[in-house]
Amino acid sequence: MPEAVSPGGPVTAPHAAGGLQAAPFSKAYARYAMWLLLGIYIINFLDRQVINILAEPIKQDLGLADWQLGLMSGLAFAVFYTFLGIPIARMAERKNRAYIIGSATLVWSGFTALCATAGNFWQLIFYRIGVGVGEAGCTPPAHSLIVDYTPKEKRASALAFYSMGTPIGGLLGLIMGGLVADAHGWRTAFLVAGVPGILFALLAFFTLKEPRRLVKIESQKIAAASATFSETMSYLLKRRTFWFIAFAAAIKAFIGYGHAPFTASFFLRNHGPEVQSLASSIGLTLGYDLKSVGFLGLALGIMSGIAGAIGSITGGWIADKYGAKDLRAYMVAPAIASLITIPVYIAAVSVDSALMALMILPVNYFLGTLWYGPVYGTGQSVVPPHMRATAAAILLFIINLIGLGLGPLAVGLLSDYFNKGMGMGPAEGVRWALIASTMFGLIAFVCFWMARRTIREDTVS
Repeated sequence: MPEAVSPGGPVTAPHAAGGLQAAPFSKAYARYAMWLLLGIYIINFLDRQVINILAEPIKQDLGLADWQLGLMSGLAFAVFYTFLGIPIARMAERKNRAYIIGSATLVWSGFTALCATAGNFWQLIFYRIGVGVGEAGCTPPAHSLIVDYTPKEKRASALAFYSMGTPIGGLLGLIMGGLVADAHGWRTAFLVAGVPGILFALLAFFTLKEPRRLVKIESQKIAAASATFSETMSYLLKRRTFWFIAFAAAIKAFIGYGHAPFTASFFLRNHGPEVQSLASSIGLTLGYDLKSVGFLGLALGIMSGIAGAIGSITGGWIADKYGAKDLRAYMVAPAIASLITIPVYIAAVSVDSALMALMILPVNYFLGTLWYGPVYGTGQSVVPPHMRATAAAILLFIINLIGLGLGPLAVGLLSDYFNKGMGMGPAEGVRWALIASTMFGLIAFVCFWMARRTIREDTVS
């Protein structure tokens, strides 16, 4: 495991949320807690993203348009996910965060399984809303717990380690979803995706410890812990760095989430025969009758999961290593990556060979996750301890409302426009929608670079 916890002895959190003096956890338990939170976040993203590899089969089965795919995979989930995140975070400032995370895991897993029973578009929308409601209770309390478990000098690495759940969960969702859909249909894939969350919910309930119950809280810090939402917002409004990183990350999420539901569709529409040929070749090697959807789930899942996880850890490592000397280093890697990924992605969706495109995409996935550790670490460092869970929720609110809520819908609308409005057809329509959306990375670069100019004066803990 990366050095996400104290390298030896008890884990201390002198500035932890709620005024913790020293969380009496051994190194071994802190490591276990980090792995458990990572496992929960992997399930979180598996259930959130499995719909992406199933988009094309669902479209054919239910007769949907691309904008409906974007609505179902993005906005329907994101609205409730983002708006509920803040009140749940307010609860996490005072209540047992382990119980909140466990309850949330049960809810989103149950609604994921219910997606298997959807008979039409609106039923599927309702169940996806339920998934969003549950997942709103995961990351803000988890970020707050991780800061309690982790010393300040390892904060970016610890949050980057947790953030590996994004690419790894996406990997498992794509692979599992594609293979199960090939063999048993998209409904069974949803059912299988929902089951593991029950186990992780139980582990959270019974083995994840709440530091506030185990340490002494100084009386003056109890009063500090009563900061209202308006007080937190008022504080954040004076921290320009927070808003720069929030909107930079939101644009990165807009691009990533916008591309996710349409990547498999792009390959199926533009490289269908070659994809089927590759699937048959790999299937013979595996001794399995691999179809196009299963192959794409396997290929895209492995590439995005491995390259994305490496990118996440690398971004956290760079931030902690060079940020110790100059806090501005936190923003350099995400800024540069935001620029480089634009020509890389355009090349991937422009080449005539599906195999070549699949070989280029891992570079894009690596660059696309470098921002996780620096952004989430900075988001926790520009606020005092008693505002951290709420600050995390506000940060996620912005990222997910713009990124997850608008990204897939915008790319779907662009695809339909280029397809029908411009007369390009579905294959070229989705290609140009992906190219147009990736150009927003220029805005992310500017925001990260602006944050580099203010981060030293805004960091408080």
